[in-house]
Amino acid sequence: MLDEQIKSQLQTHFAALVDPIELLLGLDDSAKSAEVASLAQELASLSELITIGKSENSLRTPSLTVYSPVRETRVEFAGVPMGHEFTSLVLALLHSGGHQAKVSEEALTVIQSLEDELNFEIYISLSCQTCPQVVQALNLMAAHNAKIKATMIDGALFPEEVEQRNILAVPSVYLNGQLFSQGAITLPEILAKLDSTHSEQQAAELARKSEFDVLVVGGGPAGAAAAIYAARKGLNTGIVAERFGGQVADTLSIENFISVPATEGPKLVAQLEEHVNEYQVDVIKHQRASGLNQGNKLELTLESGATLKAKSLVIATGARWRTMNVPGEQEYKGRGVAYCPHCDGPLFKGKPVAVIGGGNSGIEAAIDLANLVEHVTVLEFADSLKADEVLIKKARSLNNVTIITQAQTTEVLGDGNKVTGLTYVDRLSNQSHQLELAGIFVQIGLIPNTEWLEGSGIALTPFGEIAIDAKGTTSVAGVFAAGDVTTEPYKQIIIAMGGGATASLSAFDYLIRHQSDMAEQAA
Repeated sequence: MLDEQIKSQLQTHFAALVDPIELLLGLDDSAKSAEVASLAQELASLSELITIGKSENSLRTPSLTVYSPVRETRVEFAGVPMGHEFTSLVLALLHSGGHQAKVSEEALTVIQSLEDELNFEIYISLSCQTCPQVVQALNLMAAHNAKIKATMIDGALFPEEVEQRNILAVPSVYLNGQLFSQGAITLPEILAKLDSTHSEQQAAELARKSEFDVLVVGGGPAGAAAAIYAARKGLNTGIVAERFGGQVADTLSIENFISVPATEGPKLVAQLEEHVNEYQVDVIKHQRASGLNQGNKLELTLESGATLKAKSLVIATGARWRTMNVPGEQEYKGRGVAYCPHCDGPLFKGKPVAVIGGGNSGIEAAIDLANLVEHVTVLEFADSLKADEVLIKKARSLNNVTIITQAQTTEVLGDGNKVTGLTYVDRLSNQSHQLELAGIFVQIGLIPNTEWLEGSGIALTPFGEIAIDAKGTTSVAGVFAAGDVTTEPYKQIIIAMGGGATASLSAFDYLIRHQSDMAEQAA
């Protein structure tokens, strides 16, 4: 299952193992069980500290449990942990084998102090790019506290279980049998839900940080570029990000990043973070901005309650998927209404679905889903599709894709538990129609993340975008902006990076001209 290059890399990683690990297998006669057994054999061949045993109490087959006889910890994978979850397996092996985790001592202390029995079950799809960060956070907890168990469950392999729990979006996390979270959730957020004092301690620690010369808000391509350019100027630079990478982390394939013919979102995110970490940048992750105050100094307030001070600010908070704003959408969000076809598509295998939106993202979603689902109906509000012609041609060639233009979605229908269909109005005839569906994938554009700037004095357009000039300057002195959150007309990775660099250089120019201490330093 593993090629020689991966085996060589793993052998190097496994040299860091300190303690023995047992791979406990729960198998049956299925082909997937054979894959799990083969994977375990290959992993065991790469280190003398890894052995194979039989699971005596596994609830699901196939399964692979990473067991530490030293710590008596268990991290379980129900399914074949390949694809995006292969990294989760490797990290589980390293952490269970005594390799130091890349997490703060404070977080480790909180994890090890949890005294309740916590059984986390994480339902995922192997095509989901958000799922691994959730799996890895909970696996790390389980590897450091024997009272915590984490089980990754591939929903595609356990459809009856998924159906029973009415899981229509991933990642879905259950704690001791009850729904704990759905969608992206970070380790600090998990710990905050389990231990209320954790967030308070974290906020107090952040509040003690000294004033930044340049503080970047947002960890996507624009934010990363801004931080690198500021740090290269020798400025005291910080970057605040709810999650590093932003939307790019959810992007499956990137083929228009100049000089790189093809890559994947998570890979590019890892490279961005690695590049930022090469400089003296204070990276503050898992924090969301909640407000901006002006005065003698700029003050950025965070939802955790902390306040950070800065002489200049670069806002690069990006955008998020636009919603339909029709009855039933919010009620059935995560229960049939979805926004990531790559993540949630496998949960609708063999079922009819709809895609709302005829732009590139909508038509790409329809093409991808057509390989999984029974039928895809694309509903486009305008009288023609806005996607590239090559994508439209491909979609029209698929016999299980129907495209309807001039269709206005009016309501999401459901039975109280999950989506059962939708209604739409033909804008030409004004007639209402109903479709029976299991899922609805919304792909109708982006909304800039600027709600937190209300009352800040920063000028926004009627669409909520930050108004900037050619230098990334906003209406507030010392505040600059870049990327999808701004009036930049083309929302592309490479353009966001350029915008981040521009905004950062403008911030440097501002500091030289408006801050006496910076002027003396430059002299």
